[in-house]
Amino acid sequence: MSYQVFARKYRPKTFADVLGQDHVVSTLRNAIERDRLAHAWLFVGPRGTGKTSTARILAKALNCPEGPSIDFDPDSDICQEIAEGRSLDVLEIDGASNNGVEQVRELRENVQFAPSQGKFKIYYIDEVHMLSTAAFNALLKTLEEPPEHVKFIFATTEPNKILPTIISRCQRFDLRPIPTETIAKHLQFIASEEGVSLDDPAAWAIAKGADGGMRDAQSMLDQLVAFCGDTITEQNVLEIFGFTSRETVAALASHLLQKDNAGALELIHQQAESGKELTQLLGELIGCLRALLVNRLDPNAGNEGFPVAVWEALSEVATKTPTDRLLALIDVLADTEGRMKWASNKRLHFEIGLIKAIQSLNDARISDVIKALAGAGTIEASSESVAPKEAPAPAAAETHFPETPKTPEPPEPEPEPAPEFKTPAAQEPAPSPEPTADPQPEPAPAPTPAPEPAADSTPPWEEPKQEPKPAASEKLGFDALIDAADDGPAAAIPQAGPSLNPEPRAEEKSEPEAEQKDEELPAEDTFYQDPLIQKALEVFEGTLKS
Repeated sequence: MSYQVFARKYRPKTFADVLGQDHVVSTLRNAIERDRLAHAWLFVGPRGTGKTSTARILAKALNCPEGPSIDFDPDSDICQEIAEGRSLDVLEIDGASNNGVEQVRELRENVQFAPSQGKFKIYYIDEVHMLSTAAFNALLKTLEEPPEHVKFIFATTEPNKILPTIISRCQRFDLRPIPTETIAKHLQFIASEEGVSLDDPAAWAIAKGADGGMRDAQSMLDQLVAFCGDTITEQNVLEIFGFTSRETVAALASHLLQKDNAGALELIHQQAESGKELTQLLGELIGCLRALLVNRLDPNAGNEGFPVAVWEALSEVATKTPTDRLLALIDVLADTEGRMKWASNKRLHFEIGLIKAIQSLNDARISDVIKALAGAGTIEASSESVAPKEAPAPAAAETHFPETPKTPEPPEPEPEPAPEFKTPAAQEPAPSPEPTADPQPEPAPAPTPAPEPAADSTPPWEEPKQEPKPAASEKLGFDALIDAADDGPAAAIPQAGPSLNPEPRAEEKSEPEAEQKDEELPAEDTFYQDPLIQKALEVFEGTLKS
């Protein structure tokens, strides 16, 4: 007889042989015992978890000579035919290669024929998600109301690709990844049956690398037997498959928790140079941190296969790291793992992720700041309480209390702007006190007020109403244009040039303007009809608003 690989030689033959899927086995056994058989079952799960094996065992239980029965003889002729795929009543169909409407139509025609030996005619479609939409739709009616002698069993790794109308017509069973410990024990059983010495660390390393798939673990063991012979050690497993030892993972976790950037990067360099799979190493590092977190919350939790001495030393280092910091480390490394899956330079992303994780341990937390400043908190609160009392004072000062300094300051420290702002000549009340402070043109201002009252007598309301818009007229020097339009004195135009500085003039005119505004109130209508104002409106193309 030709050689059979371990995955085929040790395939489950009865419900008792199925490992890690107790919820599925118990449901199927109870359904058979109570004669509550559905017409369609859907097995969902990752690779190597026992979908095909469970489907064949179910077919044996239904079509065995004593069937339906859970205590069938796996060595009977009918069961042997089903196990080898030779049974005429159990048809295994590959959904990837028979995914068209024509194949489904042929199936619909064949379901009308009765079984030849067993009680049922069973159609097992593997990778059913590969069927086309048209094929699914063609199967709907037959799947909903099949003949009494027909049973359907579907298996898939991607249930999201199956039409909801198909899933709703089946009983769905989700097969879970097999626990690592269960796989390791089964590998020890196979090794003992084959006469191979397999130590516990090596079995655990194989089971960890299988990632929940029993078939993967059996294939790896078969490869190790071919490489090592009758004795398999953990070092052989790490060397062949590029796995990382638990001691190395613990050392990397220790560097991370101790904020040792240099040590962590050096360890990654060594693993990369030795050809280790960095993605696998990162996954094991995240698993190690997760084990530390769970062990802190539940001291009775396992140690994830770490040696006792290594685990105790690592737990001692982890006691100095708060729980929220461990959560932050796991989050950062999980993001790094997602980027590494699609990155060409995995080492670069791994190193950057480790540096970010160590930096996250140095981030200051609000709770730490509050604890550190607990003594100064009351002082800061009192200083802040005084601050708002002082705040309204500057606000009131900004509402323009500088009027008080205007009265003493403008006459004394500003003798020069007085001659510059000869435009106040049109404002008689202002020039009378101003020339008194001027030392140079005292004889000159005496004759100037004589013509000024004459000009003021005709339009006494000119300057007060220009004050609502002093900024526009004074900044552009349009006061000179207005004065020129009124009297046309040649001396008024050159004096308008230096009037581009409005600030001192606004201070000097503040008090007289207030008095003039009080006088203007009763004569508002006259102001609107003043010809000079009308002229100014034409020049500025503006309007007056009361």
